[in-house]
Amino acid sequence: MGLYDDRTRTSDGKTEIPVWFMRQAGRYHVHYQAIRKNHDFITMCKTPELACEITMGPIDAFDFDGAILFSDLLFPLEQLGLGLQYSPGPKLGFNLEDQASFERLDLSKNAREFYHFQKLACELLREKLPQSKSLLGFAGAPFTLFTYAACGSHAGNLIPAKSGLYDGRYQKFVDILLPEVLTEMIVQAEGGADGVCLFDTAAGELCFSDFNKFVVPHIKWLAEEFKKVQPHKKVTYYAKYAPLSYFKAIESDHIDVIGVDWRVDMAQALKELGPDYYVQGNIDPTWLHLPWDTLEKLMGEYWNRLQNAPNLNHWIAGLGHGVTVGTPQDHVKKAVKFIHDNFRY
Repeated sequence: MGLYDDRTRTSDGKTEIPVWFMRQAGRYHVHYQAIRKNHDFITMCKTPELACEITMGPIDAFDFDGAILFSDLLFPLEQLGLGLQYSPGPKLGFNLEDQASFERLDLSKNAREFYHFQKLACELLREKLPQSKSLLGFAGAPFTLFTYAACGSHAGNLIPAKSGLYDGRYQKFVDILLPEVLTEMIVQAEGGADGVCLFDTAAGELCFSDFNKFVVPHIKWLAEEFKKVQPHKKVTYYAKYAPLSYFKAIESDHIDVIGVDWRVDMAQALKELGPDYYVQGNIDPTWLHLPWDTLEKLMGEYWNRLQNAPNLNHWIAGLGHGVTVGTPQDHVKKAVKFIHDNFRY
């Protein structure tokens, strides 16, 4: 089934809820681990054949309805010359601590050429994926990328990033960044991605007024400009920690899917956002670490709370964030099957 309107109908006339998980191709999966033994992270991302193989792993093993390109949201920071490396986690050569640090950026890398590896991986995936499966690309949203650029991570109090909203660094950064991220999104769509996700893992750390002032305009710009070039491709926006009021403030005709984390009541999200967007999420990823009988019971209760919710035709089941390290892969497989067998309307 597809993630959107082309959903599978069962013999009793019901429709299955489609499902995919963030980070479904990752360290919890033996398929990924086997490839990782012989390749470093950047090589896996930038070698289209490896990225394709890793992306396909959970599709073949667990029958997700959507495949998401195996890549990393921080590559724009490498393209802009911030010295991105992985050892094994991401590290930058320097941070945007002040206005003078912008002089160290290297803006010589052409975005279309730089992201060509993602286009090639998408082309390979579109050839291998059944037409019934959706292919998703993704990019880092501006504030999250600025948080990494200013702080070196998105952990802690984020004071260097939050202060950058008011000292001119954020605006200077997004003026440079936005055309580059837009190109990244377009390149993935040209490669065959059915949609592109904008992941904003740090935006929910902002107060509402800062989110509304500094995040919303740039997300809306990216979605609108992308749709001018790729009008039939879907745009997803996900913001971790963000309550419904933040998403309601976006009011964009160019965003198709809103992703919410496990702190949001999904029935309420479907009621308030469902008329205008698909809504994606939001099982707590930590549930997948529980014994299967407990997880099965929790998922049954979750569905019982939702089965009479409005706009189920606009729900894409998933996690509130990504599959975490150490998740039993058998629980991923069983969870997807449980959703396919039981989440029907």
